[in-house]
Amino acid sequence: MTFPATLAQTRRQFVRSAVAGTALFPAILSQLLAEDSPRGESADPLAPKPPHFPAKAKNVIFLFMSGGVSHVDTFDPKPKLFADHGKLVTLDHPETRNRPGYDKLFLKRPQWEFTKRGKSGTEVSSLFPHVGALADDFALIRSMHADHSNHYNATLGMHTGSVNQARPSIGAWLSYGLGTVNRNLPSFVVLAPQTPYAGGQVWASDFLPGSHQGTLVVPGPEPMRNVRPAVPPARQRTDLDALADLNRAHLDRRPGDPDLAARVQSFETAFGMQTAAPEAFDLTKETDETHALYGLPRGSTNGFAWQCLAARRLVERGVRFVELIDTGSSNNWDSHGDMNDHARLAKNVDKPIAGLLTDLKRRGLLDSTLVVWTTEFGRTPFNNSADAKGREHHPWAFSSWLAGAGIKGGTVHGTTDEYGVKVATDGVHVHDYHATILHLMGLDHTKLTYRHSGRDYRLTDVAGNVVKEVLA
Repeated sequence: MTFPATLAQTRRQFVRSAVAGTALFPAILSQLLAEDSPRGESADPLAPKPPHFPAKAKNVIFLFMSGGVSHVDTFDPKPKLFADHGKLVTLDHPETRNRPGYDKLFLKRPQWEFTKRGKSGTEVSSLFPHVGALADDFALIRSMHADHSNHYNATLGMHTGSVNQARPSIGAWLSYGLGTVNRNLPSFVVLAPQTPYAGGQVWASDFLPGSHQGTLVVPGPEPMRNVRPAVPPARQRTDLDALADLNRAHLDRRPGDPDLAARVQSFETAFGMQTAAPEAFDLTKETDETHALYGLPRGSTNGFAWQCLAARRLVERGVRFVELIDTGSSNNWDSHGDMNDHARLAKNVDKPIAGLLTDLKRRGLLDSTLVVWTTEFGRTPFNNSADAKGREHHPWAFSSWLAGAGIKGGTVHGTTDEYGVKVATDGVHVHDYHATILHLMGLDHTKLTYRHSGRDYRLTDVAGNVVKEVLA
């Protein structure tokens, strides 16, 4: 049946809104959500594709600390900020401009001490004792900067490269560029207890084919709902084979239609997930020692430790991009009111992240997996009172790190000024960060493009440079 343009658009909008923020399988929806899909592409949008050049990494685990982690309290030591606590500074800052009560700004010292860790001597604060112990395994970037001080926009920017318009997520771009090696699981999975800032756009495919959209998995007793078949597998296989015969006959009458072919293939993907998904999230077979490594009580199905162990199992099974979002009613790094919240939040993720890196390394998976740790922006090294308990949003400077495949561990790249207010040397914009991630996956960020509405789009827009200094 041919739908009028307006009706077809309404149908797409309905399907898109119906599935946003759910754990429905992107592969089932597949090309229903695709717009402006190039006709020259493979009929199977998730088929493995060769990279532009030999890749260092095959998979990505993206650790996103939602809310804005304070760089000066975690990974960017500032002795001068300790010494000049209470000093009056003059800054035209986006978060304090024309804000009542913020006409004067005073430096605020960090609440945690820094010590040198590992053979590299990388300084990390006492907030991250377990991660700090692995300083030789990651490359720390202290000169990150972003384009917006609002959570929604900055979160959007860190995921899509755009702070003001809907664009495909980095996970969707990697799925589009490389496909997947396991057709029984999604190529892009998001593990999050609650919807983060910017909502489902964080994992959306937007104008890319819908099969590249991330699949949201909410930790709990049943991470993926409605997966198990309602009829015995043998009966379902018979039904699916019969349906496949009808679909092939339908396709034969419409040769050269990649959208239709991909839709037919999506039924096979959904069938495979009924077995693969429950097995992937069944942590009962993991040893007590592994549970202890992550700090995960046996039987627990919640928390960041569960997310980290589940992520390892997913990349082990060939999932291309796994994002872990630390967010929720008690898990948000937006410490306006009290920086003491950082202590609780860091404790919640520190051991699980260190456990993940250690586990990947001992299984030989860190050689092929890129682990990304980031947040949407930092927090101000000042406030309207030196005695203020919290810190405000700060896009001018923050810290992020990369570990694993292709990374020069024990490296520190870039600096901020003596107070951590602005980038001083070797600035790394979000576009540069994305370009580096794509590079490690074997993709040239300037060539990974998609034509939409009459122009070519890419994750890094018209900017971005690979940060070669952190590469092995």
